[in-house]
Amino acid sequence: MKAVVHEGKPGFEGLSYQEMKEEKPGAGEVRVKLKTAGLNHRDLFVLHRHQPNDPPLIIGSDGAGIVDVVGDGVSTVKVGDEVMINPGLGWEKNSAVPPQNFEIVGFPFHGTFAEQIIVPAVNVAQKPVYLTWEEAGVLSLSALTAYRALFTRGRIRQKMKILVPGIGSGVATFLLQFAKAVGAEVYVTSRLKEKREKAIELGADKAIASQEDWEQALAGEKVDLVIESVGAATFNKSLKQLRPGGTIVTFGASAGDDVQINIRDFFYGQFNLLGSTMGSAEEYNEMLQFIQKHKIRPVIDQVYPLQQFAQGFKRIESANQFGKIAFLVD
Repeated sequence: MKAVVHEGKPGFEGLSYQEMKEEKPGAGEVRVKLKTAGLNHRDLFVLHRHQPNDPPLIIGSDGAGIVDVVGDGVSTVKVGDEVMINPGLGWEKNSAVPPQNFEIVGFPFHGTFAEQIIVPAVNVAQKPVYLTWEEAGVLSLSALTAYRALFTRGRIRQKMKILVPGIGSGVATFLLQFAKAVGAEVYVTSRLKEKREKAIELGADKAIASQEDWEQALAGEKVDLVIESVGAATFNKSLKQLRPGGTIVTFGASAGDDVQINIRDFFYGQFNLLGSTMGSAEEYNEMLQFIQKHKIRPVIDQVYPLQQFAQGFKRIESANQFGKIAFLVD
């Protein structure tokens, strides 16, 4: 089978589109003939985490397709089922933190940028009928990350005021859609006018330029919840917009890991700071029920044939995308 494989060299230079051995599923596993796959920022990080002396690795965490082989003992899935991949391995029940054996499809195990993938049967879910293959193939990782950050950690409620800095990523576009579906008021930021305009079209109540004074742009208005994924570049600006007793949930640091804060202002403000990563299978199923109830669709930025993977990587690395990048596998 054909696949996008990382081996031999660090970073992007180690990527190639090549032939890989076709495998059959073991007990409790299924093989999915993939129709589409989705690109995530995680795939960029994997290119540096996967070392040149490691065995060749098929990367990619998101995908959707049709089950073509079922392993022994599998009764919940049958050949011909149209499914999406839940990329979280080994985290079944909602818990404060993932179990120690938690991993994500695409590293250290083979991923979705291939014609086929073998995963545990518990890691596939029926594709919602209303979603296209492109939409189903890009949804899982970003939507699950957004769902846990907003609902499990942020405890979002109707009429809350939410701030999402750095609108444009797949997760951020889901955060906006999920929060609006609940009935929250959502403010977003971006350095690009085009992204701010698209966010307003998607339902944002206000879209602020990243480089301007956020406090002035919001006329001093404070928010109940901030979902932070930018990191050092925006964290303190986000903190200034938080009401006393408000909460920041952080799941990423695309613009710097190290943040310096005034701890006295923080504890006087009675603020809450929570971390979040991906989510459990239980939350994944809740998320699927939620998107089907509200008929939420991923925002698709670009679609490329899998063999043109380099174009997708260049686009996500430049941070010019709004929403998800999809790869057509067949």
